[in-house]
Amino acid sequence: MPTVAVVYFSAQGHTHQLAEAVAEGARGVAGTTVELVRIVGADITEGRWKNAAALDTLAAADAIVFGTPTYMGGYSAQMKTFIDAASAVWAKLGWKDKLAAGFTHSLGLSGDKLNTLQGLWVNAMQHGMVWVGLGELVEGTAADKVNRLSSYGGVMAQTDWGQDAVNPGDRKSAVILGGRVAAAAARWAKGK
Repeated sequence: MPTVAVVYFSAQGHTHQLAEAVAEGARGVAGTTVELVRIVGADITEGRWKNAAALDTLAAADAIVFGTPTYMGGYSAQMKTFIDAASAVWAKLGWKDKLAAGFTHSLGLSGDKLNTLQGLWVNAMQHGMVWVGLGELVEGTAADKVNRLSSYGGVMAQTDWGQDAVNPGDRKSAVILGGRVAAAAARWAKGK
């Protein structure tokens, strides 16, 4: 059965909550193993990310879901150090034909989160990965509605200043994305 890895950076905990929701959704698909790989500051030395064990975990996965907060209209510097370090994997096409997906969070309703998802998508395309989008219509714009921010390329989440928990609709969207990635990975693995 498939393994889904969720690699992410979270500074204030919101992206971590989304990563856990993606993992929950993936675990809901029978037989799926989920690995959470959190990018932490201790893995970054002199601006370079290094964590061989994390790269081994990602190499063993059938699908990789990337998560990052959106800062100033793009992904976090910590995610960028990870992406740059993974260029060694790219040089060998080590993630070619793995499934990929993404999620992001910001304070602003827009926050230019689409740019972040597109950046994650471009990275996945350079690795030769196959992108899985959310696949859900907008249920509504209230905080408890699925895909309330109208994102089809991945999950976009937003919280207000001082809000500790992600909105329920954003969390539900992340659970759905995790389940969709795991189900696609199971089908993908059967075809090998």
